[in-house]
Amino acid sequence: MPIIDSHAHIFPGDFGPAPAGCDPASWPSVTDSEDQDVKLLVNGAMRFPARRVWFDAEQRLEASAASGLDAELLSPFPALLNYRVPGPLGRDLCRVTNEYIAGLVAAYPARFYGLGTVPLQDPDLGAAELAELAKLGLSGVEIASNINGVSLHDPSLDGFWAQAERLGTAVFVHGMPAPTDRVPGPAVATFGVGAEASLGAAAVVSGGVAEKYPNLKISFSHAGGGFPLILTRAQWFWGRTWNEEPPLPEARRPEAAPWFAEHSPIELARRFYYDSLVFDRRAIRYLADMLGTDRLLVGSDFPAMTREQPVARTLRSMGLSEAELTDVLWDNCFRFLGIDPPKFSLPMWAPL
Repeated sequence: MPIIDSHAHIFPGDFGPAPAGCDPASWPSVTDSEDQDVKLLVNGAMRFPARRVWFDAEQRLEASAASGLDAELLSPFPALLNYRVPGPLGRDLCRVTNEYIAGLVAAYPARFYGLGTVPLQDPDLGAAELAELAKLGLSGVEIASNINGVSLHDPSLDGFWAQAERLGTAVFVHGMPAPTDRVPGPAVATFGVGAEASLGAAAVVSGGVAEKYPNLKISFSHAGGGFPLILTRAQWFWGRTWNEEPPLPEARRPEAAPWFAEHSPIELARRFYYDSLVFDRRAIRYLADMLGTDRLLVGSDFPAMTREQPVARTLRSMGLSEAELTDVLWDNCFRFLGIDPPKFSLPMWAPL
């Protein structure tokens, strides 16, 4: 049974020189380190040590084969979702990243699929760039769960959402911590990312985005953080009933703020996709029960995290039917992207 990793990151091994007029300190670079097998991604104050698998296609394919993986949906390293620089400079950086990923997709068809990035700090510019992604052969776009602190339901992003719906662009929302002192520094990568993923999903579902743009194709990283569990609370505030029972008449639920949406929070949430990167079969079982196996994807956050060995080992141990497993491991990702899955008789990583 084939498997595609829907949440796997990459970045170019060379960003080229900074554009004319750009402060070189604002342009990322990849430099050597003391370890010949590790490069440093320098991006402002960040010094990120990266093994070659981050940007070397052959090593990616070897890692896929070792994990029993057939294909990857490549998305930009989230640190490159830099919405702080001016829009035109952000567009230049996005294009370097997008062209690199598109080159891998073209060189290794049916093994790599790609998501790009757009400069959403300038929403009009970001919306316009969506058409360029399709021209490059990319399958969609990755965005952060907030745009430099701006929520995904902010009216300034309406043009982006409308264009994504019109073009049928798949949108991968990745949890991106915003500066906070609410949790200690080491917890930002755990609770911080989870909380931000929750807020991103909640903004889309409760902030009117899902209602206004019903045909959006969206997936959320890390299963939307804590969003699926809080979803039942939102459902109660919407309908004032337990266990997804029919809602009370509006006259009997006047406190149903913050919204009287026609569709319930759970109904809206089930329009979208969620990677099952939650590290525990009990959490996956909840996701399957609440959202449905037709909404779940395989995700690893590789190479930022090590993959389960073999990949999707827990998913395959849960007693899911063959049809459910086929959905989660393979078909759901292609439904999210809006493309037909490839047909093959050998593992995708076998030599061409």
